[in-house]
Amino acid sequence: MSFIVNINRILFVVLAISVSPVVAQIDTSSSDGLLKAARKTAFDEDNYPQAKTYLYKAIEKSPNYADLRVFLGRIYTWTKNYDSARICFEEVLKQNPGYEDACMAYADMTFWNDEDEKSLTICEEGIKYNPKSEGLYLKKARVLNSMRRFIEADKAIQMVISLNKNNTEARALANRIRENAVKNRIGVSYDFVTFDKQFNDPWHLVSVDYGRNTGIGSIIGRFNYANRFASNGYQYELEAYPRISNTFYSYVGLAYSDNVGVFPRWRGGFSLYANLPKSYEAELGVRYLKFSGDPTYVYTGYIGKYYKSWLFGARAYITPSTFTSTVSSSYNLSARYYYASADDMLGFNIGYGVSPDDRLNVIQLNGVQQLTSYKAGFIFRKKFAKFNVLTIDGSWLNQEYLPKTIGNQYQFSIGCLRRF
Repeated sequence: MSFIVNINRILFVVLAISVSPVVAQIDTSSSDGLLKAARKTAFDEDNYPQAKTYLYKAIEKSPNYADLRVFLGRIYTWTKNYDSARICFEEVLKQNPGYEDACMAYADMTFWNDEDEKSLTICEEGIKYNPKSEGLYLKKARVLNSMRRFIEADKAIQMVISLNKNNTEARALANRIRENAVKNRIGVSYDFVTFDKQFNDPWHLVSVDYGRNTGIGSIIGRFNYANRFASNGYQYELEAYPRISNTFYSYVGLAYSDNVGVFPRWRGGFSLYANLPKSYEAELGVRYLKFSGDPTYVYTGYIGKYYKSWLFGARAYITPSTFTSTVSSSYNLSARYYYASADDMLGFNIGYGVSPDDRLNVIQLNGVQQLTSYKAGFIFRKKFAKFNVLTIDGSWLNQEYLPKTIGNQYQFSIGCLRRF
């Protein structure tokens, strides 16, 4: 009989270890051990009922241990038991006013449930007790951005960057808030292009644009003048960036010119953008080009990732063989370093092929035969006098402009943007 009992005990231990090897190694006799077991069970196994069981036992042992109720509140939030989550957070804040983790968790829950005013109040109360909390300022900026209080959102996100310039989530949000922080913008730019073989005369492009933020997103009108192939041309362009939600926004663009050869007759596009978790961003879209013949549709995709003060991106354009002699494609890799605000940036890029979004070179897509080209460039952007931005960029294009005939193209541009 004693032998059977011992065998049963051994089998129980083996089964426990095989079913949950991570939790079995944690000492669950203490409140800290139970909290650790709850975290492992929730994150590694998605077993929320078991995680809650560990937390109930821990709270019985240590009813004033704030982190236990905060994590229990988070689990209630993830499982959409919002009333129970609210009770947990408010109990912690009653015992520990301004407790940072409780404020952040409670602010998340109310924000996800479209209680922006409540979420903002929680953030501001937490900041009173934690004036250097990156997390609370970040959540405050996110809520204010959702409430379309962009100037206040910009102040909050700049506070995060001043506390930690390598906060990638803050960098991502700062770029989204930047364009919304003021109502109006006026920009002007000049591009100069010269060739070593392909053309004798340089190209010139001047652009003037005006943009305004509206209730649905920003709208930009642009006028372009170009001198190419010893001919003058004018193009009229309209862009809009409608906001769909806190996660999604879009791009809609249309341009027209009656100077075909200097510009495409029609150029248009649509993209859907997504602000993804872990400081990722993505885009899927389509571009439309019409010169003098049949129109061409080009499909594009982009993925970007913020890492510390950097934004790395990769983009591809694919043109189906319906519109060209074969399937053609172009690719671009980019890296941007933000050394201060969202408007202070140094960037680099390399690419293959000509992009339909490149206003300067899109005219070279006028033809069914796509030839090889390689590109490298840089961009420098600097904010001055608070609402002004200076941009300087340059690029080199090595292009097969005729079969087996290669030439170089050099481009330099300067631009200035004024927000008000």
